[in-house]
Amino acid sequence: MEAVPGEHEEVSAEGAMLWTLQEAVERQTLQIGASACGATAVVDVLKALGIEVSPEQVERCVQTKLRRTEAPLPDYLLSRSEAGATHAQLISGAEEASAGHVIGRFFHLHPPRRAPLVRWLAHWVRRGAVPVATMNMQRAVPKGEEVPDAWHHQLIFGVMRNAVFMTNPLDVGNESEVRERLCSESVLLIRREDVIRRLTPDCSLSALSENQSDPRWEALDVEGQVKRMAEEQGPELKSHITIPAAYKSGITLFALRHSPTGQELLNSPELPLCEDF
Repeated sequence: MEAVPGEHEEVSAEGAMLWTLQEAVERQTLQIGASACGATAVVDVLKALGIEVSPEQVERCVQTKLRRTEAPLPDYLLSRSEAGATHAQLISGAEEASAGHVIGRFFHLHPPRRAPLVRWLAHWVRRGAVPVATMNMQRAVPKGEEVPDAWHHQLIFGVMRNAVFMTNPLDVGNESEVRERLCSESVLLIRREDVIRRLTPDCSLSALSENQSDPRWEALDVEGQVKRMAEEQGPELKSHITIPAAYKSGITLFALRHSPTGQELLNSPELPLCEDF
């Protein structure tokens, strides 16, 4: 069986870091616009690779999609399913903004993969690659906290044993929590209040099942979910509906195109599924 990079490497107490914590405080870019966590991460990717590009230029290259908050319910839900950016937009945006000097490679972590997350990340960080996590923040929600409203892209500036350090916001997650958010089906929970207040008498819900470009809308019975939510009565009302999401959970690794690490990335296979272990 082919070895997973980093599978047998030890992660020291000092870990593998692109930036120190103090450097991350000073260098990280805070959210540059609505739904623009992906473009924000790309700004810092380029910075970490020694390429300074303005946030405005990166945002143009990533082409962030926005929520259509004033649209009727079907169009609003469609906009929610693709608001922000996918990993593919991050890769193409970084390449365009860097004039082709930076490449990215996405590694799927759903279905579950065999890679030991922190050791795998440490291997690539030591090689000079810059990781960006695409996570479903609606998973691994701490007890008593409100379910977040979206997925999130975060640059990973380092790892230590059982710890993953990220920017925007500056945060540290334990390995199991981060892994759970990185291993999610491509779905998004939409809050009850965001559905009900857009549900008008003249609203045609059939469009939710007739989306020919993505059969998941029918498979998830989004139309039926909305109708059942609207008819609910009593103290225990359903808090969310589930819709398809454009995003895939996993890690995008970025590197300079003509570096040994860049070439290694391009030639690396997908991470093996857990069933193959």
